[in-house]
Amino acid sequence: MTLVGAALSEHPLATHAVGETVGRLLELGGPRPDVVTLFATEPHLGSLDDVVGAVRHLLEPRALVGASMQSVLAGSREVMDHAAVSLMAIWFGGTRVRPVRIDSRPGSDGPELRGLSALDDASGTLVLLTDPFTFPSATAVGELARRAPALSVVGGAASAARRPGGNRLVLDGALHDHGAVGLWIDDTTPLATVVSQGCTPIGEPFTVTSAERTMVRELGGRPALERLLETVDGLDDDDRARAASGLLLGRVVDEMRETFGPGDFLVRGVLGADRDAGALAVADEIPVGATVQFQVRDAPGATRDLVDSLGGISAAGALCLSDVARGSELFGTVDHDATTVTDALDGAPVAGAFCAGTYGPVGGRVALHDSAVSMLLVDPRPTWG
Repeated sequence: MTLVGAALSEHPLATHAVGETVGRLLELGGPRPDVVTLFATEPHLGSLDDVVGAVRHLLEPRALVGASMQSVLAGSREVMDHAAVSLMAIWFGGTRVRPVRIDSRPGSDGPELRGLSALDDASGTLVLLTDPFTFPSATAVGELARRAPALSVVGGAASAARRPGGNRLVLDGALHDHGAVGLWIDDTTPLATVVSQGCTPIGEPFTVTSAERTMVRELGGRPALERLLETVDGLDDDDRARAASGLLLGRVVDEMRETFGPGDFLVRGVLGADRDAGALAVADEIPVGATVQFQVRDAPGATRDLVDSLGGISAAGALCLSDVARGSELFGTVDHDATTVTDALDGAPVAGAFCAGTYGPVGGRVALHDSAVSMLLVDPRPTWG
């Protein structure tokens, strides 16, 4: 039987934080869990070596993975901008797990990734934690899709530092300040990866009829900027106010679908417009022939999308990796995502952190997201039917 535990400590002394969190997990399931995730905020960076050593000594996990983060969460609590440690332990009971270390070096045709060969043709699930300053995320996402199309990926980028070398990635007993660490879990235990991008489609879908790299020039045979202005003009007052705070563009992942809803798009920001050319700059390359639809993101819509993404599901527990752009910055209050996920899963253990971007599947393909929540559900089960 799969068992999941989560624990949080806000004690400023690392020794006390370890005692509180490890003690809680030992009471729940005892030593030697199969997997432990560890997230610590910036005030604990100086003692992170000792924290990792103590967790490994006391809990004796088969595998430990973690990172330094701006904010962490556990249960229905989110802790931002002060000392905190969040631990999750999972007792699978026979599932194979394997640590993965990925690094990169400059190559003649771009970054070359080292360590990905360990995942060639892999299935199962990869929990991936990266350093945003030194890890080529876009390259890695493409390589993972090519090398291991059956592999499900969920994760996020460390967020405790604002410069290269400032973050720490944890893999078993080692700490790294660059690249990526991961944990591969085989497919003998049911796991599910869920992404909530927090966006609502507006207007109508269009086919991209002219584009060059990240510049979308025409939608449905007309200048993209004209289509955008027409879409905004056609909104009611509430939707127009939401659009004024920021517009996004969603690209349909599965073109075989006849209708599209919030979970059918890979969403990217609209960065600006070339008024003379009538073109839009988007934070991704959009090919000619793709189906796209404008999107908005606000607190009520993001809440609704998060709840809907977990609708009809129960789980033994969840690893929850949210984006630093969420939290009080989006919702005006703390504890939003942690409380929403915990409530949606009927109080199941939840732990995780706020990342500088997250990884998760949309339409069955791994992608890098901003302002999203990426979740790993342990032993998910439908609550209906």
